[in-house]
Amino acid sequence: MACVLETPLRMSVLSEVTASSRHYVDRLFDPDPQKVLQGVIDMKNAVIGNNKQKANLIVLGAVPRLLYLLQQETSSTELRTECAVVLGSLAMGTENNVKSLLDCHIIPALLQGLLSPELKFIEACLRCLRTIFTSPVTPEELLYTDATVIPHLMALLSRSRYTQEYICQIFSHCCKVRMQALKCFSVLAFENPQVSMTLVNVLVDGELLPQIFVKMLQRDKPIEMQLTSAKCLTYMCRAGAIQTDDNCIVLKALPSLVRMCSKERLLEERVEGAETLAYLIETDVELQRIASITDHLIAMLSDYFKYPSSVSAITDIKRLDHDLKHAHELRQAAFKLYASLGANDEDIRKKIIETENMMDRIVNGLSESSIKVRLSAVRCLHSLSRSVQQLRTSFQDHAVWKPLMKVLQNAPDEVLVVASSTLCNLLLEFSPSKEPILESGAIELLCSLTQSENLALRVNGIWALMNMAFQAEQKIKADILQGLSTEQLFQLLSDSDVNVLMKTLGLLRNLLSTRPHIDQIMSTHGKQIMQAVTLILEGEHNIEVKEQTLCILANIADGTTAKELIMTNDDILQKIKYYMSHSNAKLQLAAMFCISNLIWNEEEGSQERQDKLRDIGVVDILHKLSQSSDPNLCDKAKTALQQYLA
Repeated sequence: MACVLETPLRMSVLSEVTASSRHYVDRLFDPDPQKVLQGVIDMKNAVIGNNKQKANLIVLGAVPRLLYLLQQETSSTELRTECAVVLGSLAMGTENNVKSLLDCHIIPALLQGLLSPELKFIEACLRCLRTIFTSPVTPEELLYTDATVIPHLMALLSRSRYTQEYICQIFSHCCKVRMQALKCFSVLAFENPQVSMTLVNVLVDGELLPQIFVKMLQRDKPIEMQLTSAKCLTYMCRAGAIQTDDNCIVLKALPSLVRMCSKERLLEERVEGAETLAYLIETDVELQRIASITDHLIAMLSDYFKYPSSVSAITDIKRLDHDLKHAHELRQAAFKLYASLGANDEDIRKKIIETENMMDRIVNGLSESSIKVRLSAVRCLHSLSRSVQQLRTSFQDHAVWKPLMKVLQNAPDEVLVVASSTLCNLLLEFSPSKEPILESGAIELLCSLTQSENLALRVNGIWALMNMAFQAEQKIKADILQGLSTEQLFQLLSDSDVNVLMKTLGLLRNLLSTRPHIDQIMSTHGKQIMQAVTLILEGEHNIEVKEQTLCILANIADGTTAKELIMTNDDILQKIKYYMSHSNAKLQLAAMFCISNLIWNEEEGSQERQDKLRDIGVVDILHKLSQSSDPNLCDKAKTALQQYLA
C-alpha cells in the first residue's frame, strides 16, 4: 500500500510548494508599487537558505520579472535594490540556478545597474555579480562584452568598503581579468594618492592587494604580469601609499625591474622595465643607491646603446626589423634611468660617467631626431651637471655646452625647461664652460626665456642670469642689464611667483657687488632700482624676499657714490630704521648691514651720514640692540656704535 501512495503524495507536496511559490511570483505583477515591494521583501525572506524554494521560483519565471523591475526607471531605488538582493540569493543556490540566471541575461542588467547614482543599489548589484562570477559555470568573457565595464568598475573601487571587496573578488576570480585589472590598477594608482591609499588596504580572500602583487612578481609568472605588478607597487609607492623602505619595494619590486633590464628580455620589456625603475627611484636617495649596486645595473644599461648587438642573435627577421625601428626607445629609457640613478649621489654619477663612451653618447643623444631621446639625454646631462667635479672635468673635455646651446635654440617647452636648468649649472662660477657659453650668445637667449609664459622657463632664465652675474666682470653685468631692459626687470620684480622674484633679487644682488660695479650700475639704473626696492619693502612679501631686498640695499650702501642714493631718500632711511626694530632677527640683521656700511668711519662723508642717522633715531635703536639676547645682533650693534665713538 505504502508503495502505491508514495508517488501521489510527492506530487501533491510539489504542487503545494509550487502553489505557494506562485503566490510570490503573482505579487510581483500587482499594480500597487508598495505591494510589489512587500512581495519582493517576502520573497527575499522565503528563499534564504532554501534551495528548493529558489529552484521553484526560477521555474515559475520570477527571474525575468525581477530583472524587469530592476531595470525600470520608474521603480523606486528600494525596490530595485531588493530585486538585486533576491537575484543574488537565487545565484547562491545550485550551479543550475546560475545557468538559468545567465540564460535570462542577468549580467548586462546588473552592469547597467552600476551606472545608478545610488550606492546601496550599486552594492547590491555588485554583490550579485560577485556571486555569479565566482561560480565555475560563468564564462569570464561576459565581463568583456563591453569595453567600458572594467574602467567603470575601477572607478567604483573607492566608493565604499563593499564596492572594493566585491570588485576585487570579481577581479581575482577572472583570470583574464587579472591582467586587465592589473593594468587598470596601475593606470589608476599613477600619481593618485587617493586611489593608492584605497588599494593598499583592499583585502582579497583575506590577503592584502600589495601581497597579491608581490606573488605576481614571481619568476614563473608571465613577464607581462611581473612587469605590471611591479608598476602597481611602484605607483603606489610614489603616491605615498607604500613606504620606500618597505620590503615589497626594496626586496621585490626594485630587483624585478632591474631583472627586466637584462639583455635576455625583449626590447619593449627592457624599455618598460627601465622607465618604471627610473620613476620608482627618481626622488629617493636610498633606492638610487640600492639600484646602482643591483645586478651591475649601470654597466647593464650601456648595452641599451649597442642594440641590436649582433644581427645573428635575432633569428626572426620581422622582430629584427621591428627592433631596429624602435632601438631609439632603448636609448631614451637608458638616459632616463641614468638621470634618476645620478640625481643625488656623487659616487653614482662618477660610475655613470666612467661607463664606456658615456659623454659621447649623451652628446649624440642631444642631437638625435627623436624628441623623446633628446629630452631624456638632456635629463641625464642635467642630473650629472649637479656634480662640481664633473663640471670641471668630463663636461669640459666633451664641450657638452655646444650641443646644449643648440638644443635651446628652438625646442618645445618640455625640453627647454630641463635644458635651461642644465645651463644654470654650467654657468656656475667654478664651471670652465661659463666663458664659451657667454661667447655663444647665451645672454640674449636667457633674457628671452625670462619673458616666457611658462613659469619654469622664467625661473630658469633668471636663475641662469643670476649664476652668470656672480663674480662676473663689469662688461658681462652691463650686457645682462642691457639684454633684460629696465622694463623687463620691473616685470620680473612684480611677478606673482615668489621663485621668480627671489631669483631676480639674487640677480640684482650679484650685479651690485664690488664697489666700482655698484657705483657704475647705480649711476645708470639707480632711480629705477631704488623704486623697486621701495615697492618690495612696502609690499606683502615673505621674510626671505624682504631679507634679500635689504641685502641689496646693504650692497648699495657699500658703494662710494651709490650710498648717496640712500642718504638722500628719507623714505628708504625710515624703512631701514623700521626693520632694525622688526620682530624678525634676520630682517634686523640685514637692516644693520645697511647702517654699518653707511656709517663706516674710514669713508668720505661718514661724519655727515652718522649725524643724519643719529637725528632720525638710529643710535637709540643701536643702544637697545646692543643689549639684545641674540649674539649676532648684539655684536653688530656694538660694532656700529664703535664707529660713532671713533
